[in-house]
This record gives sequence, C-alpha cells and structure tokens, in this order.
Amino acid sequence: MCGIAGWVAFDSDLTKRRDVLTAMTETMACRGPDDSGTWLRPHVGLGHRRLAVIDLAGGTQPMEVRTPSGTVALVYTGEVYNFTELRAELERKGHRFRTVSDTEVVLLGYLEWGESLAERLNGMFAFAIWDERENKLVMIRDRLGVKPLYYHPTRDGVLFGSEPKAILANPSARKAVDTAGLRELIGFTMAPGWAMWKDMHEVRPATIVTVDARGIRTRTYWKLDARTHTDDLETTVATVGELMTDIVHRQLVADVPQCVLLSGGLDSSAVTGLAAGRLAEQGERLRTFSVDFANREETFRADENWDSADTPYIRDVVDLVGSEHRFVTLSPHELTDPALRRAVITARDMPVGFGETDTSLYLLFKAIRAESTVALSGESADEVFGGYRWFHDPTAVNAHTFPWLAFRSPMSGGRAAPLHPELRRALDLDTYVADEYATAVAAVEHVAGVGEHERRMRTIGNLHLTRFVRMLLDRKDRVSMAVGLEVRVPFCDHRLVEYVYNTPWSMKSFDGREKSLLRHATAHVVPESVRGRLKSPYPSTQDPAYGAALQQQAKEVLADGDHPVFTLIDRAWLMEAVGRDVTMPSGDRRGLDRVLDLYHWIDIYQPEIHIG
Repeated sequence: MCGIAGWVAFDSDLTKRRDVLTAMTETMACRGPDDSGTWLRPHVGLGHRRLAVIDLAGGTQPMEVRTPSGTVALVYTGEVYNFTELRAELERKGHRFRTVSDTEVVLLGYLEWGESLAERLNGMFAFAIWDERENKLVMIRDRLGVKPLYYHPTRDGVLFGSEPKAILANPSARKAVDTAGLRELIGFTMAPGWAMWKDMHEVRPATIVTVDARGIRTRTYWKLDARTHTDDLETTVATVGELMTDIVHRQLVADVPQCVLLSGGLDSSAVTGLAAGRLAEQGERLRTFSVDFANREETFRADENWDSADTPYIRDVVDLVGSEHRFVTLSPHELTDPALRRAVITARDMPVGFGETDTSLYLLFKAIRAESTVALSGESADEVFGGYRWFHDPTAVNAHTFPWLAFRSPMSGGRAAPLHPELRRALDLDTYVADEYATAVAAVEHVAGVGEHERRMRTIGNLHLTRFVRMLLDRKDRVSMAVGLEVRVPFCDHRLVEYVYNTPWSMKSFDGREKSLLRHATAHVVPESVRGRLKSPYPSTQDPAYGAALQQQAKEVLADGDHPVFTLIDRAWLMEAVGRDVTMPSGDRRGLDRVLDLYHWIDIYQPEIHIG
C-alpha cells in the first residue's frame, strides 16, 4: 500500500519544479513510511511513497520500462490479488520480470494490454501511468473504489494524488470550498466524483481518466449490470461459500505480519474463521484485534441501534478459531483529545463530524500497526448482502430518498442542525438530496419480469454499492493509511459483488433474517451465538464523560468569538447545546462533534470559504 502524487503540465518545464513535486509527494509519507521516490521529465512529474507489503526489496517506485518508442512509468498503490496468474500469462507472451512485485505485473500488463489491463485486475488499486509513446497520463481506479485517487485540472494539464492534501500542496490548487462542496458534506448522498475542495474531483470507481494535450477524458470499464439469476438456493449458498473462501485465501498473501479486525458481528467473524483455517493449514496462528470502550460491557444499555455489546461475541469467535486476540480499550479522555481530532481531520482532509466513530478507529489502527502491517476487514458485507436495518424497515425501504437518510441511525440524524441559518438556506439540502436521489435511481438497471418489491430492493442494493459503501471505504482507507496500516476488504471482490447483486432479494433474506446467504455460506466457521446475532453498528461509547468533554471544548470555541467557524455554525445552537445535561440526545452529541471538526479544520487548512 502506498501514496501517489503527480503533475502534468504540457506548457511548462517541470524539471525546474522538483521542490513542488517533492512537497506533494511528502504529504503522502504516512501512506508510505518505507520508501520515497520521484520521477521527473519536462512535462510530467510522478511521486511515490511506499508501504512495503509484497517484494520488500524489489517493489521500488516510480517504476519504468524503456521501449523503442519511449519510456512508460508507473506510480501505483494497492494490491492485485491475481498478480501471480497475470505474471504467468505475461511470461508466456515473452515478458521478462526483474522483481516479484505486483507493481511490475501492472506495468508490464499495461505494455501488453494497454488500458484494457484494468478489466483483468482483481484487487484494490489506484495508479497513474505516464506513457511517453503517446505523451499521455492514464489514471485507473479499482471497481468498488477501495483505493482513493483525486485529480485537479489546471490551465495546461492536471494535478493528482491519493489524497487531496497532495494536490493542495501545489500552488496551482487553491484551498477553497464553496457551497457545492459543503452541500454534499452535509447532505450525505455520496455523490460520485465529489471531493469537497473546489475544482477537485475524485476519480470515480471503475474509471479510466486519460490526460493529454487535447484535454481530460473519462471511461467507465465496469458497472453493476442487471442479470437474471439462474442458480437455485443450495447452489447459491455454495457459490457464495466458495467465493468467500477463495477471496480470503487470496487476500492473505503478504510478506509482512497480518491480522483480522474482529467486531463480533457476522461479517468480520466469517472473515476471521476463514482466515484462521487457512493460516492453520500453513502452521500459523491468526491474530485478531477489536476496539472496545472502557466499562462498555458492564454498563451497556440497549437502544434503537445497539441490542448488545460486542465483547461476548468476540470471545466466542476467539474461542472457536483459537486466534491470538487483543482488545484495544479506549477511554473518553483518549477519544476527546483535540490532538487526536486534528490527526483524524488531517487524515481525511475534511470535517466529517463522525466523532468517536473516526477517532476510535484511528486509535485501533495505530495499536494494530505496532504489531501488523496488513489487516483484513469485514467492511462492505452489509452493502453486498443487505445487512443494514433499513434494508428490512418498510418505512425506509419505501421512502422516496436514500434509505440511510430515512432510517434513524447514528449516521443520519441532525447533520445540519448546528449550521448557521444563512448557510442552511444557501445549501437547500432538501432540493439537493431529492435531485441526487432521482439521478441515482434513474441509473439503476433492472431485469424484466420481476415484481415491484424485487425491483425496489435491487435499487436499494445499487444505491449502497455505488454510493454508501464509498464513504465507508474512504473512511477505512484514509484513517488506516494515516498510521501506515493496509486494510483489505474481501467483501469488495467484484466477483462476489456481481454474483450477490444479481441474486433475488427473496434468496438474500430466505430465512427471514438479514444476510441469509452469508450466514449459511459461512456457518461452519462462525459460532452459533454470532450466527443468531442481530446486526449491530460500529460500537460507540455510552459514557456521559464523552459528551461532557465535548461540551467543555465547545465552550472554548464559544470563547473564541471572532473565529471564522461562526460563518458556518449557529452560535445560538451551540450555546444551547453546551448547557444541556451530559446525557444529551445523540443528535446533539453528533452536532458538537461536527462543530469541533469544523473549528479545527479551519485552523489546520485555512480554507477560503465561498457561500452563495
């Protein structure tokens, strides 16, 4: 796993701007603590920071191949899980390798197949290739968007980077945010291509972006096609099981220590069971990690989102698979440390406002990184198999908006409450969300001859796989890479996604439960207690000390009365929120987190903010 950055300028001599390219690349140091490199020619510069995972000695980048017609150079981040098969195929075609890295497979694969290489890759990746033979830059991102990549058009070319901070380090990019950027930040529709920063764009998943002297062009190389599912239930369950086993086995390939993130839910427990079995065959013992909050098990209170604490289920999984397990237990004092908040905001380049959901993940990943370099995660199973509670709530299913906004959940409510009234009027969130929803639904393909409920559930599944999951994947990547940890996501393998997406909803919920197919396909590696457990979101602290600390920090914001954050937030709302009882509603607590994120984000980035 790595970080990449670059600059193409067709009317400039970049050999005189090495300092800028180096500065852009160094913003990615957290993503690649093991090595650094730049590659510079008159009209292009490529930068790379490396986290060594496969071929520790030979995978140095930027990597280049000289051909009779010109040099082809690559900067690449991610993992290609079928690189062994592709390497063998390339060798049969006459290519000779100097390393055993998947990076060289990607580079020589481009020489052999050009841009159609993307369709052959199985993995999570984002890379940029400068093809001197045609004087063009080619940027390619994986199908589900696991690995991030952004670009910023300029007068005579483009800037790009794994994260916005790499682009913002170039003087050609302004640190500006306008109403459009803020609208999506608050609206939470996960609009494709959104990057918050003005004039910056996300390379969309499954997309190839080509840049040459004629301009910038994009092409989609994969999408969720609607196909008729012909397998019976028994075959479907068996196929899911076979796919999951193959995927987990492929993703356990690394030359560095590995582990699994274990939450005690079905998704991570299934990955844990499959991984433990595979490593046992190789004479190894799996390591697992979980996040927990001080005294949560003893003081847990069930509510509309959480029915049970995670810890007992985690212990059941550990007892079954025999993993070497560690709980990373966090206190409200740790979670509300302003330095930690600033580290997370810097990792994500924006004030997301998710509070301890992000900060606890950062501390978990930091603890894991001290012992492992690669972790497997259960992320995205809910999107693939239909696990969220709103998939099974008639009100959310039938709402004429995104289901995650219609359902009362930790991520949906009160996101605009702390905002300044003038900003709320300028954002016009209701109209924005309605327009984005109409656009998203119109893009969904359906098969003929199915009932209305099946059509509706396919639509909801599509919205999650093309929008909602991208927020979670970006969060996982940015927070993990901030501490130099590579997190792999088996449930994002496109073969599994395609197969389950086209399975009828009646099969996905055939036992009257969420994620029926996954539950039955992995029953042999998951304890009975976990198989019967209801879906539980990522854990959150219930300790009132967390809310009290937020209120105290918000009082300090109020004392800084001339701070520019008050152009964005409602001072009256904040004064009322800091005076509430510490057992405040979750919406108020989330609102305080958003205010504090905005406050620190402005201090860190000093952005130009344009509203209107």
